[in-house]
Order: sequence, then C-alpha cells, then structure tokens
Amino acid sequence: MLNIEIRRPRSGDKIELNQFFSTVIKDTYAREGLSELFDEIENEIENKKQYLKCDFDSNGRNRYFLIASDKNDNKIIGTIEYGPASELINSCTGSILKELYEVGTVFVHPDFQHRGIGTLLLNVMFLTLLNRGIKEFCLDSGYTNAQKVWKKKFGEPDYLMKDYWGEGFDHMIWRRWTNDIPIIFNS
Repeated sequence: MLNIEIRRPRSGDKIELNQFFSTVIKDTYAREGLSELFDEIENEIENKKQYLKCDFDSNGRNRYFLIASDKNDNKIIGTIEYGPASELINSCTGSILKELYEVGTVFVHPDFQHRGIGTLLLNVMFLTLLNRGIKEFCLDSGYTNAQKVWKKKFGEPDYLMKDYWGEGFDHMIWRRWTNDIPIIFNS
C-alpha cells in the first residue's frame, strides 16, 4: 500500500528529480510511438530541469513545484508545477493567456500510474493556487494519452491546434478558473 507525501522539493532531490524527468519523458514518448525523436526527448528533459532550477533559484516564486514521494522508501513518484504560461501556449493563442499561470509537469512514474497520484497532485495544486489568490490558470498537452485524461477532468479544450505535431497529433490548451474546479475524486 502506498503511503504518499506531497511536499516541496529539497535541494537534495535534484539528482533524483532530473532522473525522474528522464524516465517519465522517455516512457511517455515511447507510449506515444515517438521514441525515435531523440532531440525532442532531450529538449523536453532539459526544459523540465530548467523549470526545476528556476523553482530553486527563485525559492518557488517564479516556478513552484510539488512532488509526491512514497514515504515507505522516499522514492519520488510524481511531480506537478506552475509557472508563467509557456512560449508554446502564447504562440498558439496569440498571447491571450500570457498573464496566466500554467499548470504543468504533471508526471507520475510509469510504475505508479493509474493509482490516483496525479489526481492527488492536481488537488493539492488547486488548493495551492486558491491559497495564493490565483483565480485562473491554463494547461496544455500534445500527448494523446494525457489529452484523454485532461478531457475527462476538464472537458473539451478551449484551443485545439489540429495536426500541430503532424497528422493525427493535435495540441490542446485548457483555460480554467480555480473557483470552478471541484476537488477531483476519480483518477
């Protein structure tokens, strides 16, 4: 049985978190049938490392991570963060969402998926946003499997870029208000 702790990352977590990003991103690309996109995979991993560095450098002011760890062995099994809306979101929306925070890096280790960990991280992040007075946020996805999850949780996207990543590979962006988001009980 999992005994999960949701907490802020510590400097001693950096190496494990960077390995975690690599593991999850490589697995995600493989599940999407995109394992051959080596440069894109490495760029995505490096992007997440930079987000984490930004969190540490700003003490959570410019980017804010939460991690899920298994208290039985202290292994990191999930992440979530928020920060400024990405360049991709801004370019796809004509910068309409540039003033919003983006919720992202919602990753769960492949061995722990479909156990409600991502939902738990989302709920804690929603409470964090509400506590900080953040009334509106956005999130996006180009991964088809993640898009199914986001549609289930948030409904249809507000922005759909058809075939953005190639034929059959769309990009989706959601814009939501924190006070309209109920705590999610299903995963």
